[in-house]
Amino acid sequence: MISIKTSREIDLMSIAGLITYDTFKYLEDFIKPGITTNKLNDLAKSYIISRGATPAFENYNDFPTAICISVNEQVVHGVPNNYKLKDGDIISLDIGVCYKGYYGDSAWTYPVGKIDEDKKYLLKHTENSLYEGLKQIKPGNRIGDISSSIEEYAKKHNLGIVKELVGHGIGSSLHESPDIPNYGNPNIGPILKPGMVLAIEPMLTFGDEDIFLEEDDWTISTCDKSPSAHFEHTVVVTKDGYNILTKR
Repeated sequence: MISIKTSREIDLMSIAGLITYDTFKYLEDFIKPGITTNKLNDLAKSYIISRGATPAFENYNDFPTAICISVNEQVVHGVPNNYKLKDGDIISLDIGVCYKGYYGDSAWTYPVGKIDEDKKYLLKHTENSLYEGLKQIKPGNRIGDISSSIEEYAKKHNLGIVKELVGHGIGSSLHESPDIPNYGNPNIGPILKPGMVLAIEPMLTFGDEDIFLEEDDWTISTCDKSPSAHFEHTVVVTKDGYNILTKR
């Protein structure tokens, strides 16, 4: 069942979303060659706590760290460790925040130093695909309209679509109904209604879309080692469109 949030719930999720966004802005100055992903995780955890919230991912299904950090061919759920970022890497930060029982969830992929043209292309068009999906969010449209719009944009730009991983509803639980694939047909699926809150998150690759689970039982990577990007916003459906909760 897809829940319709009250104005109070949306207010709390707006605060959770703002803290999520601010955590990204705080971390951006530290994303440089030489820093470890562990250090970025520690900085994120301290910052989230300093804002009166808690890291949503830590201990979620036994996930071991505060945020997910995925580098280069890692698609999602990367576990921070002692890896030092290098010039030319790309890094995806997936940050969830819980504030007074309600969640914000967002992901963004960043360049580390100077990246090659292929990675620039991947980041640009994965981010664009997110906003193509968001354009479809308004009452009366369906989940399939979001999914098909993302797929159409990704295919137009020859990027692989990771089909096993999807967006989702969000609220007092981190993951709620409905699932929101990044591919599919228009005019199918649940009808969008004001008060629904959704996490839209295309995950695209510069090569093949096949993925596998790394030995840590968390990190998901591309089979062909092609780079992957991940962009996500939490949004609320309004009477005439949507508002992004994970952005000012």
